[in-house]
Amino acid sequence: MKSLTIRLCALTLFFFGKNYAQEPIALTAKDSVVQSAAIIGLGYNIVDDSGNVLDEFFDINAEWNAVAFPSRVSIGRYFKSGIGLEAIATYNKYRVGKTVDGVINMQESDYFGFDSRVTYDVNKLIGQTAWFDPYIGAGLGYTEANNISRGTYNAILGFRVWFSDRWGLDLNSTGKWAMGDKGASNHIQHGAGVVYQFAIEKGLSKKGAEKLAQIQAIEKENQRVQDSIAAADRAREDALLAERLAAEREQARLAAAEKAKTDAENQRKLALENKIKALGFVYFDLNSSYLNADSKKVLDALAQILAETPEVTLRIASHTDSRGTDKYNKWLSERRVQRTIGYLINKGIAAQRLEAEGLGESKLLNECDDTIYCPEEKHKINRRSEFILTNY
Repeated sequence: MKSLTIRLCALTLFFFGKNYAQEPIALTAKDSVVQSAAIIGLGYNIVDDSGNVLDEFFDINAEWNAVAFPSRVSIGRYFKSGIGLEAIATYNKYRVGKTVDGVINMQESDYFGFDSRVTYDVNKLIGQTAWFDPYIGAGLGYTEANNISRGTYNAILGFRVWFSDRWGLDLNSTGKWAMGDKGASNHIQHGAGVVYQFAIEKGLSKKGAEKLAQIQAIEKENQRVQDSIAAADRAREDALLAERLAAEREQARLAAAEKAKTDAENQRKLALENKIKALGFVYFDLNSSYLNADSKKVLDALAQILAETPEVTLRIASHTDSRGTDKYNKWLSERRVQRTIGYLINKGIAAQRLEAEGLGESKLLNECDDTIYCPEEKHKINRRSEFILTNY
C-alpha cells in the first residue's frame, strides 16, 4: 500500500510538471503597475477666457490663447490610494483679436497662474492599466489674467498616456471659478505636456495579482506532492542526517582547535611586536654611524629578546636626516645598519636572522626635508635604526 502511494504521488508530480513545462506561468513586467511616484511635468498652457463657458469650446482661432514656448511646469506626488497632490505654475498671453470676457481683446496682456490640486486616479475604480491613466480633481489657485488678480476654485479632468514607467504625456482641462466679486470671469485652462516619474514604487496589476495567485496555487500543489514523496524517504534521510551532523561536529571541533591555535599565534606575534616597539629606535649623531650609550642599551634589550625567541627574524632599516646629498645619505644609512647588525652579532645573534636595509633620507618621519628649516631636535628623529618583525 505504501509503495502504491509513492507511485501515485510520483505520477501526479510528473503530470503536473509536464503540464506546467508546456504552459509556463510567470510574472512579467507587464503584470506590474506604478502605484506611487513623484512626478514632474513640462508643457504648454492654453487658456480659454472667452466667457461663453463650453459654447464654441474648440474654437481655437478665436478663443484659445497660447504661447510658442513651454509655459506650464508642475511637480507632485501620487500615492497608492490613488490620491495625488500637485503644484502647477503657468504663463500665457492674451492676444489681440482673441475673445476675452465676451469681447474682442484690443490689448495684449500677460496671464499668470499658480495652482494646487488634489486628484484621484480613476483606474482605482475601473481597473489598473499600465498605459492609460485618467484622473479627476479639485483645487485652489491664484490667477492674474486680463489685468485682474483673483483666487480661484478649480475642477480638473484629465488623463495621462504612459510610454514607459517613467515617461508619458499629460492632457487635462481645468475649470477655474473666481473667488469673490472682482469683476473677473470664470475661464478654462488646458494643459498638454511631457511628464516624468521618479521615486517609483510598483505593485501588481489586477491581472498580475490573479496570475500570482495561480502561480502560488501551482507551487502549493507541487509542494504537497513533494512532501508526500519526501515522507517516504524520511527514515533513510534521518540516518544520513545523523551521520552528516556527526561529521560536521567533528569538522567544527577541528576548525575551532585550528582557530584557537591561530589566535594564540597571532596574540604571541602581537605581544612580541609590541615588546620590540616598546624598545624604541636606535638614534645616531649627525654624520655618524657610531652607536652611543643609549643606542647600545636599546640593542642590548633587543638582543635579549632575540636570544629568548630563536625562531624570530628581523629586518633592520636605518635612515638619515635630509641634510647632505642623497648619495651620501644612502651610504651613511648603510653604514648605520651595518653597525647596528654588527652589534647584535657580537651579542651572539646569528647573522642569518638579521636583514639589512639602508634607506637614506627616503622615509622621513616629519616635514624636515631639503626645503624646510628644522631645529636639531627634529632632524634627530630621522637619524634612526628601526626593527621590523619578519618571522616569528
